[in-house]
Amino acid sequence: MSAKTKIVVLRMREVVYTAIFAALGICLIILLIFMFMKGKNGNNTPTIPQESTESANYIAGIYQTSVVLRNEVISVEVIVDENHINSVRLINTNDTVTTMFPLFEPAMTELAAQIVETQSLEDLTYSEDSKYTSLVLLKAVENALNKASVPEK
Repeated sequence: MSAKTKIVVLRMREVVYTAIFAALGICLIILLIFMFMKGKNGNNTPTIPQESTESANYIAGIYQTSVVLRNEVISVEVIVDENHINSVRLINTNDTVTTMFPLFEPAMTELAAQIVETQSLEDLTYSEDSKYTSLVLLKAVENALNKASVPEK
């Protein structure tokens, strides 16, 4: 009986690489199992938010109103969802408008922040320098919100 002894020489680098790839493979398999098992389990499915009990104030959408000043058109855009004013801004303003009416953009920025924060056109503050500009813009926003409001039954 002849015993043939075999000696296997492993480099440490090969052992470490093999261990790392094996660990990554196991982690990948576990991750895939958890990803695909969530859809089958009814408890982990995302929930759809329930409709609020309060009635909708607006019809969701983007509404625009135009203001004509000295043959120049300034458009005011109001974006709303069912119960919130999401954004108010000036759109399609050209260089002529910003040059002839320099207070419109700063006044709209100031008013838009207040309107989105308070969700109302009441009790807004504006500087005395831009009083009439702010009033014109508020009227345009009010017209856009009137277009967006839900008709009463």
